Order: sequence, then structure tokens, then C-alpha cells
Amino acid sequence: MIEIISRFDPWGDPLCTCPPKYSLNPYTGCQHRCLYCYITSYIPRAFECRPKKDLLQRVRRDLGKLDRRLPISLSNSSDPYPPLERELGLTRKCLELIGRAGLAVQIITKSDLVARDVDLLSRMRSVVSFTITTLNPRLARRLEPNAPPPERRLRAVGVISKKGIPATVRLDPLFPGLNEEEIERVVRAAAGAGAVHVTASTFKPRPDCWQRMMLAFPEFCKKARELYFVEGERHKTGRYLPAAMRRELLLRVREACEASGLTFSVCREGMRELNTAPTCDGTHLLPRESRSL
Repeated sequence: MIEIISRFDPWGDPLCTCPPKYSLNPYTGCQHRCLYCYITSYIPRAFECRPKKDLLQRVRRDLGKLDRRLPISLSNSSDPYPPLERELGLTRKCLELIGRAGLAVQIITKSDLVARDVDLLSRMRSVVSFTITTLNPRLARRLEPNAPPPERRLRAVGVISKKGIPATVRLDPLFPGLNEEEIERVVRAAAGAGAVHVTASTFKPRPDCWQRMMLAFPEFCKKARELYFVEGERHKTGRYLPAAMRRELLLRVREACEASGLTFSVCREGMRELNTAPTCDGTHLLPRESRSL
């Protein structure tokens, strides 16, 4: 029985199209304090980042029990590169263990600190995904108060890609009337920095993050309330915009990707037919072989 590296299963959501993989969160909670974050619905003290107890010992035990064909995703309920990582280096130590075990890794982050670990990632089967919701620094500070600014993330995309590590961008979440006018700009910036793939997803509010958004963006929520709570749909993981509106937003992202020579996919939207890549999460970009650590 594995202890800390679990099979990725986002609440059994039928709209999730992710291929099989594992999930590892070296830290509990996240310091970015993103208003739209979903982990506050199931993690106590979600915005207080702390290391997992006996992390490295538990990771060592689990690595020998895993299906080596499946990648490990870091991280889905936290960021693997919080400010605390500069001091503790737990994610780096996990990468060293994963690399020695010969498993592939997918990094999902909002932090440019990942560039510190290019020496490890360039020798592993790895892909790095950066979440970039906006290029507007003022909007970013309001939506993602403690996350590194988007320009630093874009620079890290460049560092990663220049080392031969596949880099992708998550344009996630898309807010109608808030960041949708930036779709084309974000995609062009991602391509210019060296990304090869974009994953997009619309905002899917739960009660807690909707409350935070109402306090910070009352005008947006006033306009969006009917879209989500009257015309929209309710799914297991939150409220959804009407399907036609979601499709329209996602098609704009796909068209922007095609114009910039990037592949595209959607996340937790269903709508597989919109994807132009073999996987929605970018794991199809993982190299076939790694160099030994």
C-alpha cells in the first residue's frame, strides 16, 4: 500500500480527461493565496504551507511500489515550489529520489523557483507546466496575492525550455469579462518564451472561492452570478458556465494556439474534441528516456 504518492483522481470527475498518473504533494497548503483556489474546500488552514511529516522516508517507501510506466505529478493540491522550498529543499530532494528510481515527473507550478532545479529536470523524464492567468501585474496581484508575478514565470519558461525540458502553460482559470481579453496575448507570450503547449480551463467556483471573489471583484461576480448559478451547470467539482460559453472561450484559446504554433487542450471541461494534443495535461511531451542521475 502506498502512503504519500497516490493515484491522481480528481474526485472521480467524469469531465477530467487526464491520463493515468500519480500525484505527490511535498507540502500541505499553499502560500500563494489565489482567490480562485479550490483546496480551501478540503484542506484545513489551506493557505498555511507546511511540509509533509516524514516526507522523504515515505517517498522512498512508495517509489518501489509504483507502476514505473506512469509519471508523478507535483503538485495538484499545493505548489511544489512555495517560498518555504528555498529553505527546506524538499521538492528538490523528492526529484532526486524520483530520478534515481527512473520515474517520469510532471511539475505544475506558479513559481520561477523551479528554474533552480534545471540540472535535475534536464536529466530526468520531465515536463514543466506554468500556470499563467494574466500578464497584467495589477490583476495578478489581486487574483494571486503571494504568487510570483507573471513576468518571472515567463522568464522561467525560457530557462526551462532552453535546457531542452518541455514547457507548457496553463491558462487557468479563464474568467469571462475579467481575463478573457488577454487570451491571445498570453498565448503569444507563452510561445515567445518557449512553451510548446497550452492547457486551458474556465473558472469553476465553489462556495468558498466564490466568497473570496465577491469581496475582491464584486462587479465581476455581479455580472457572472447569473451565468454560473442560473444559466450554468452544477457538477461534482463546482459551478460551470453554460456549455456554449465555455466552448466559445476555449475555442478562442485553441485558435490563438494554432496561430502561434502551439498544441492545445482543455482541463476538466469534457470537450475532448477541442484538443489538438494526445494528452490534456502535457504528459505526452515527456521524453522517452532519461539520463541517469
